[in-house]
Amino acid sequence: MNRKLFKSIREYKRESVLAPIFVILEVFMEVLIPLQMAKIIDIGIAKGDLGYIVKMGIILVVMAMLALIFGAKAGNYAARAGAGYAKNLRHDIFYKVQEFSFKNIDHFSTSSLVTRMTTDITNVQMAYMMSIRLLARAPIMIVLSLIMTLTISRQIALLFLIVIPLLGGVLIFIAKKAHPHFIKVFDEYDILNNGVQENVNAARVVKAYVREDHEIEKFHKISQTVYDLFTKAEKIVAWNSPTMQFFMYSVILIMVLIGGRSIVFQTMETGELTSVIVYAIQILSSLMMVSFVFVMIMIAEASSDRIVEVLDEVPEMQDKEDAVKEIPDGSIDFEHVDFSYAGEGGNLSLKDVNIHIKSGQTVGIIGGTGSAKSTFVQLIPRLYDVTKGSVKVGGIDVREYNLEALRDQVSMVLQKNVLFSGTIYENIRWGDENASDEEVQRVCKLAQADGFVQEFPAKYNTMIVQGGNNVSGGQRQRLCIARALLKKPKILILDDSTSAVDTKTDALIRKAFREEIPDTTKIIIAQRVSSVEDADVIIVMEDGRIDGIGTSEELLKTNKIYREVYESQVKGGADNE
Repeated sequence: MNRKLFKSIREYKRESVLAPIFVILEVFMEVLIPLQMAKIIDIGIAKGDLGYIVKMGIILVVMAMLALIFGAKAGNYAARAGAGYAKNLRHDIFYKVQEFSFKNIDHFSTSSLVTRMTTDITNVQMAYMMSIRLLARAPIMIVLSLIMTLTISRQIALLFLIVIPLLGGVLIFIAKKAHPHFIKVFDEYDILNNGVQENVNAARVVKAYVREDHEIEKFHKISQTVYDLFTKAEKIVAWNSPTMQFFMYSVILIMVLIGGRSIVFQTMETGELTSVIVYAIQILSSLMMVSFVFVMIMIAEASSDRIVEVLDEVPEMQDKEDAVKEIPDGSIDFEHVDFSYAGEGGNLSLKDVNIHIKSGQTVGIIGGTGSAKSTFVQLIPRLYDVTKGSVKVGGIDVREYNLEALRDQVSMVLQKNVLFSGTIYENIRWGDENASDEEVQRVCKLAQADGFVQEFPAKYNTMIVQGGNNVSGGQRQRLCIARALLKKPKILILDDSTSAVDTKTDALIRKAFREEIPDTTKIIIAQRVSSVEDADVIIVMEDGRIDGIGTSEELLKTNKIYREVYESQVKGGADNE
């Protein structure tokens, strides 16, 4: 497995060391047991000495009990070490992902990250647990059993020295043949998980278009691919057992022939032959364990590489050592800003954008689909970095700020409104975890959410299911606005966040903004002219450029795009009435 992952063992180093120590003690006991059995047969039974049999039998039972205790201890420590290691890996990946910028996250699909945190880490956990237990056991068992066999019969020991490398080579060959198939499985797992996630998230669309059969067929195809790859790998790995048994029974048969001849010529006792057979089984079983663990390690190797990809990903945005932590005010400046999602040399989404927004202003942004309205506002809290030029907040380049401090003062309600599992209180307190009930209720009133919340039987203690699917789109938007307001930000960005509410509620929300947070800079992206008509300044975006800036009255006179949108909505609405 990749050595970079071993630093995630951390506080479980003790268990990782104790597990193989107890395995060694267990092996010592197991190796001595056949020797004890041989003494009972060759001395106690052969001479009919009952006292000797009882005495040696008690020692044998004690050895067996000690082997059991040591084995249980080894298993316990190995399980704790493996589970702890997996826990730390999940912790490290999750925390690493939290540091990612949007650009970093774009490198991995959601389903791929989920697979890495579940299936891949489970593979690494199992391989690690087996390694510290079985890989410590097998070589010691083989060496000690060989030494014991050598003291009894050199001929049989020589047989082992021939068989062990031969069998080991066959088992390693089997493992290597199976490995490529296991690697392919993980890529298919990503596709499988992505399909499931997409289908569950879009369940309403699937049912609305009666596409259940189509989705089932898609799932069946990818499931069949995973099944086929696993089957190919398992068919190869399945040769482990028959190969092992063939060698085991062949060796035992040859041993019995050699041992029987030795007993006839009185160069070996019956008990010694019995103990040698036990040692043979122990050696061959240890080799089988090694081959099994080897397969697991090869699977885990592919998984560990995928985990390391996430851990090695360098967050695109990192704080400087002397990062600014205080935001002076809510003023915003775009100075010759170019931006491309692909980075330097890519197609530009924003082109030479220049604008100054005063602190406390209400700014409306309007434009057609694909005009880069959302891209424009995402540069303010530094969700992405500019490709060229600079974005300043409070007169300071956003790249100079401490990220946490900047984003704490820039509240953003995105197009896709997301709520989390928990009560309404818990969801709103994402804005300020220490906020009182009264503060939560106050911002909900500002966002026009208090009315419908009071209608719920449990009111603010109403449970929100994952994604907020038990409230309507308009309710979800208002709760998200309330959550953003609770941060008491210097800049509030609403990215088409009132599209699901009626125009009356939309107007009430804007009125509350003007009266309750006059010093906060408010940026409102909207498709409806009515949502931005009373803004201090309106920006018209077109093809990544600012096509016009001014009040509604000014733009009606000077900007063709705004005038066309205004007339289509206002006059169209009047005609419909």
